[in-house]
Amino acid sequence: MTTLTQPDDGAVPDPMQEIPAPACVMSFNASDPSGATGLGGDIATIAAMGAHALPVVTTIVMRDTAEVFDQHVIESDPVVEQARSILEDVTIGGFKVGFLGSAENVSAVAEVLSDYAEVPMVAYLPNLSWMDEDEQQAYVDAFRELILPACEVLVGNHKTLTDFLLPEWDAERPASPRELAVAAAEHGASYVLVTGVMLPIKGAGQFIDNVLASAQGALTGEKFELFEVSFVGAGDTLSAALASLLAVGSEIQAAVGEALQFLDQSLDAGFRPGMGNVVPDRFFWAVPPEEGDMPLEGEPELSPDHDDPLPPGASRRVH
Repeated sequence: MTTLTQPDDGAVPDPMQEIPAPACVMSFNASDPSGATGLGGDIATIAAMGAHALPVVTTIVMRDTAEVFDQHVIESDPVVEQARSILEDVTIGGFKVGFLGSAENVSAVAEVLSDYAEVPMVAYLPNLSWMDEDEQQAYVDAFRELILPACEVLVGNHKTLTDFLLPEWDAERPASPRELAVAAAEHGASYVLVTGVMLPIKGAGQFIDNVLASAQGALTGEKFELFEVSFVGAGDTLSAALASLLAVGSEIQAAVGEALQFLDQSLDAGFRPGMGNVVPDRFFWAVPPEEGDMPLEGEPELSPDHDDPLPPGASRRVH
């Protein structure tokens, strides 16, 4: 039991004042029954980062851990009502925009965001190849026109962002992160965080680069060794982690580095709940070590600089 110290003036302290409230991050995203992507993934990630999630359902996706089958889009009015009802009550620290389901919902969400222009917003654009071609085109056109102007960081896979930002790209070489950032800046986005940039094979192993870039050039990033398995939910994990860090005022480059480290460790600890892809374990730091991994008596515990996973309470907690 914790004993409170009596102040000199005799006043009894309010214990609630000694516990800072966590940052609140609103996520606009799909309901995904697999828990790998969408709101399930966002809530887990935001909670793992020490923040509090405010989830707004935009569409109901039918999928398993391997593929998306269909969706049932929620009408735009209930989407707006969900958001505005809680925004009138809670102080918001950051926004995460994921899959919104339809062009109409893109417009509705953009209208909500326009009232909170000072709040940092991270947008994630997933692979939408499963959608009907006309619906997909209408969606990405609306996303480009209405979401990017409010976006601080646009997150996406290299190929997905190239198709989205530079649809006419026909050069033999892949578009660079800076070229993607220039295209995004033309629509108002400040930065792009490009994942899955394939690097030339040097020696053993294949590596991919993940780069934060602005229109002026690449700013920071981190190389990961390519996993031999396929994941689902990596993009939502990265973008939700970044939104949580920006929600408490973290500097952009430091936030990206920390979010990438969180993603890498989540993927490294990933698990396969079904017959499809591997799901990131956002609570890798909460899993107790196996008996053989416990330090011997008298042996110091691992420092925060060690490569082993750390709980958010170490360097990753955002409140």
